[in-house]
Amino acid sequence: MSEFPYPVQAFKGRGAASNPEGRFETIRHHAEDDGWQHAMLDEERPRPQTVVTEERARSVITRNDSPDIAFEQALNPYRGCEHGCIYCFARPSHSYLNLSPGLDFETKLRAKSNLAEVLRHELSKRNYVPKPINIGSNTDPYQPIEKRYRITRAALEVLAECHHPCTIVTKNAMVERDIDLLAPMAREGLVQVFVSVNSLDNHLAAKLEPRASAPHRRIQAVRALAEAGISVGVLVAPIIPALNDRDMEAVLDQAADAGARCAGYTVLRLPYELKQLFREWLALHAPQRADHVMSLVQQMNGGRDYDSNFATRMRGQGVFAELLRKRFEVACRKHGFGRARELKLDVSRFVPPRETSPQGQLF
Repeated sequence: MSEFPYPVQAFKGRGAASNPEGRFETIRHHAEDDGWQHAMLDEERPRPQTVVTEERARSVITRNDSPDIAFEQALNPYRGCEHGCIYCFARPSHSYLNLSPGLDFETKLRAKSNLAEVLRHELSKRNYVPKPINIGSNTDPYQPIEKRYRITRAALEVLAECHHPCTIVTKNAMVERDIDLLAPMAREGLVQVFVSVNSLDNHLAAKLEPRASAPHRRIQAVRALAEAGISVGVLVAPIIPALNDRDMEAVLDQAADAGARCAGYTVLRLPYELKQLFREWLALHAPQRADHVMSLVQQMNGGRDYDSNFATRMRGQGVFAELLRKRFEVACRKHGFGRARELKLDVSRFVPPRETSPQGQLF
């Protein structure tokens, strides 16, 4: 018997199977299976369509003081992410928009259409202190809608113009499009790209990350970036025990062969509403091993689905977490990988941009 009080069914091309209310909602909907719903499951339900809303951001650079995160500044061109990765720790952030962390997160997206303009304004402030900006800390800057909106590229153009350092995290091969901007920045020590690859199994990736680039295309992107002289690393993230952990060494092998220079990893994190969504995903796509996966997840989190402790949330704790750590270190030594946070980008070249003015530039 299912642990859910309602029937769940996967949508092709989507990660989530439901749309639960966010944690800030005051009204809760509770579904009861009266037998009639089963008839609906025999028919193909209409697929949720992607809807993008443009928004005018008032600020775009966010600050971070978490001790387990390597960057202090970040910007995210989009809210929500069409990649639909079921494990994405950013899903609960959609609750702040009164939207669901489930299907809403991957179908109801927000594009910050004025990001480049606001970024220019923030970088030009007299009291601004340049520090590397991470692009893609919350949602992927190269998700499919970037092909149309090009907001990430516009941000890179501003950063390149004023010689501001940045890092990029993505699981989409679309990053190759911007090599013409990234290669000159790399020659000045201004950029590093991290490509996230957590498995080499296309069948598994199509369910875990339904609209991200296939694993082999991400490895090809690593090669293209490296051949262009851009410092590139690989993130084996997240590692999900008994699901994709077996691929760790193979991912690092292929990334090293493609030219990656450093590597990092994290384990699965299940904050807030993500616990329910991931359990639904397991019930649909890996029912025979669902209990085993969650048992190992809990072992790495002190007996809970998630532990927010800064000291352990990224790497876990316990025997299985220690095994992952040792496997990763051995593989990194084999390939001479540095740690993902070791590269130092050059902040000394920064030149504050001039804000655009209707009067033009007189001097």
